[in-house]
Amino acid sequence: MADYHFVYKDVEGTSTEWDDLQRKYGNLPPKPDTFKPAPFTPAVDPHLRPKSAAWIDHKSPEELEELEDDDLDDSRFLQEYRKKRLAQMQQASKVVRFGSLVPISGSDFVRQVSQAPQDVWVVVLLYKDGVPECGLLHTCLEELATRYPATKFVKIISTDCIPNYPDRNLPTILVYNNGAVKGTLVGLSQFGGRRCTPESVALALCKSDPVLNDGHSNNASKDDVIDGVRKKFIETLVTQHEDDEDYSSD
Repeated sequence: MADYHFVYKDVEGTSTEWDDLQRKYGNLPPKPDTFKPAPFTPAVDPHLRPKSAAWIDHKSPEELEELEDDDLDDSRFLQEYRKKRLAQMQQASKVVRFGSLVPISGSDFVRQVSQAPQDVWVVVLLYKDGVPECGLLHTCLEELATRYPATKFVKIISTDCIPNYPDRNLPTILVYNNGAVKGTLVGLSQFGGRRCTPESVALALCKSDPVLNDGHSNNASKDDVIDGVRKKFIETLVTQHEDDEDYSSD
């Protein structure tokens, strides 16, 4: 007859009174901790997460238009926030944007400058090719045109704008608003001479009026615009200093 040997196993972690007594007197090692698996946490479906204001901020105007009401939480706040964000984005798209220094002819002047919208400031550069000072100011205005796309920047050959305009007065900037001349800046000395920078030109342009408009700060005062220009100037100096340090360390 076969000899069967049975081993009885209780639930893991249980022990007999005898074992407990032996452990009390040190005859058996301490009972090991009972294994406990980590609590199960189901993965979160990103499509089921509650929608927030930050989630809406990353949507384009087209995506906001396509969103159905039941795609958002039932919260009235989120519904109103969606409408507000969509209105803001639509308003921003209506801002007049230029962004470059555009050449015009004498026949274009009235349409491009005098008849520009009332809320648009127009910066007109009178220049001639071959005049070094005109080239310096031209470079600065190209940079400002990209920074302040809601301000219109145009350039015109001086004698096409004003017949017999003397070359000794070049470069000259005319500032227009609402069909009228608001400022006249004659010569490169107005902007710091041959060491002029986009920032020095910006400060000269805004000395009397808030000429520069980046398209994001409507109805900004002259002081607000100048403060923004100064901050940009400081940022430029810091960046140049860091670049110089990196170059010297190499």
